[in-house]
Amino acid sequence: MTTLLTIHSSLFGDAGQSSRLVDQFADLWQRREPHAVLIRRNFAREPVPHLTAERFQAFLKAPAQRSEHESAIVAYSDRLIDELRQADVIALGLPMYNFGVPSTVRAYFDHIARAGVTFRYTDQGPEGLLKGKKLFVFSTRGGKHAGTPSDTETDYVKQFFHFLGIDDLTFVYAEGLASGDPQKLEALGEAAIRIESLIEPQPLAA
Repeated sequence: MTTLLTIHSSLFGDAGQSSRLVDQFADLWQRREPHAVLIRRNFAREPVPHLTAERFQAFLKAPAQRSEHESAIVAYSDRLIDELRQADVIALGLPMYNFGVPSTVRAYFDHIARAGVTFRYTDQGPEGLLKGKKLFVFSTRGGKHAGTPSDTETDYVKQFFHFLGIDDLTFVYAEGLASGDPQKLEALGEAAIRIESLIEPQPLAA
């Protein structure tokens, strides 16, 4: 039995194009793995707070030294990390806003990258502690950026998750969504075909 974590980061929640691609993936995954556990996180419904000095200091303090409020801050971060630990597969919806990742994604990254928890420093350099997971990234853009200098997301996301020990990444792009309905439909259709090629759903029992 596998556990799938889906992350919606679109401002439009479930209605966002990246969220819809994640949901298509999750539906096919559950058809193939009918007993899979599904964990859902939606930043439009539950935005991740941006990192502040107070939150960062709470992460650094020993548990016995934290105030009640600081303990609650760390507990929130721990919940996000526990979701990742439980997941065998992660499906991240990633729109591009103003040539970058959504601010809630950056805030999420700031809450799950914790020394001694999701990575550690060694004599050989940093070591990620979230190994053995598969990450699928569903990247939607109004323009066309993949493979060009304006694609600031792909390498950044790869580097970040590699830092945490997650090296098995697959990107599915749907680009040119702001270039009119024909281009939009074509891009989303190609992404749907790509998703189907990634997951061959098994027929349901009669």
